[in-house]
Amino acid sequence: MKSFIVVAIDGVAGSGKSTTARNIANRLHFLHVDTGSHYRAITVALMKSNVSPEQASSVKNLNKFNLSSKILTNKSEILINDTSFTPDVLRSEKVNSVVSSYASNPLVRDLLFEYQRSQIELARSQNFNGLVMEGRDIGSIIFPDANLKIYLTANEKIRNQRRASDGENDKILLRDKIDSTRKVAPLVQSKDSIIIDTGELSVDDVFSQISHLIDSL
Repeated sequence: MKSFIVVAIDGVAGSGKSTTARNIANRLHFLHVDTGSHYRAITVALMKSNVSPEQASSVKNLNKFNLSSKILTNKSEILINDTSFTPDVLRSEKVNSVVSSYASNPLVRDLLFEYQRSQIELARSQNFNGLVMEGRDIGSIIFPDANLKIYLTANEKIRNQRRASDGENDKILLRDKIDSTRKVAPLVQSKDSIIIDTGELSVDDVFSQISHLIDSL
């Protein structure tokens, strides 16, 4: 295994990206970065500033946001103007319904691009064994040179059940459609990514498959 490894995890909503990335971080001492939470945090910040998805195309509405990080055990959490948001706020029904509209804005993605790329140096500086980043465009845009690219999928019924068990009302198919058809950094499966269908696999099964892939690097 290499001395420092970057794992990119992409996939559809409800496919188990966060659970998988969290397991890798916990068991292999990687820094876990959830880019979905970045877009959710920006969405909350913009809504609190009364900035609509269309108004987010104005540079002046984004320049007021300073991005930084704090590490909680082995997860990097985004701070916007030194403020973080709780999971119940980030994953609220209101945020679920509009986050894809904000995330499809090129200026919002530009704002987060360098910040997300900088997480690799944060992981190195804190002596993690690697970085595991999850999202929609990690293998294609953020880290096209990642050591390992994973694409997670599962059928709609299972994904809806997972969301419901988490207490979320999330229109996953609509979000997938918006994210896969946007002009900037769409949700795609990278040519060199490895597809894992998590629908019939346990959490441990998914981790086992990926850990074997990491060991072989």
